[in-house]
Amino acid sequence: MDLELAGRVAVVVGGTGFIGSAVADRLRGEGATVVVASRNPEDGLVLDGSDDASVTAGVAAVLREHGRIDVLVVAAAPSARTLDPDRNSQPDQVHAAVEGKALVFLRLANAVLDPMREAGFGRIVVLSGQNALLTGNVAGAVRNAATIVVAKNLADELAGTGVTVNAVNPAVVTAEPSAEVAVGAGGESSPQQVADLVAFLVSPLCAVSGESIAVSHRVRGTTVL
Repeated sequence: MDLELAGRVAVVVGGTGFIGSAVADRLRGEGATVVVASRNPEDGLVLDGSDDASVTAGVAAVLREHGRIDVLVVAAAPSARTLDPDRNSQPDQVHAAVEGKALVFLRLANAVLDPMREAGFGRIVVLSGQNALLTGNVAGAVRNAATIVVAKNLADELAGTGVTVNAVNPAVVTAEPSAEVAVGAGGESSPQQVADLVAFLVSPLCAVSGESIAVSHRVRGTTVL
């Protein structure tokens, strides 16, 4: 299927990471012009999602060079494995986790909304996570739940504008995902499987917006209506 991404300009924040690099490669394979954004000056566009000035400057640089931003994918947050398990419920770690994921996403999304609205087209996808549905790790759950809530609010704000916003929720992402799904856990997925879903969601063919979509099996043993 042609996803009609040829000629589209896609900014992938965190596009050098394990998942982000797979997303960038997948979108390039569809013919998109991909701008990889990270804090590393050797990897492409320098952009720090925690800094307002850096985000503003980065978005302005893309608009100057390409004249448009059609797609924003945010895959920049640190892995949940980087959270200190001995401090999962400590307010400082919870605060830092929300700032590093949900608020980074909000800052980046806000920066591209005006040009997308003016163009009458835009696709925004954020990588969240299935542990938003699980207890046992306050920092990990709250940062992902907050990210999903931000995405839904933005999607509702943008309804009818041609700009869509969705959250993609992997569980464990690994190069060789297992087919086994334990009770109380989500199914494993590969970076390429995550990238395939993201590519569909950012396609002009896709009208889905305001959704929080699991990659692989959604947490086994839970129901959310």
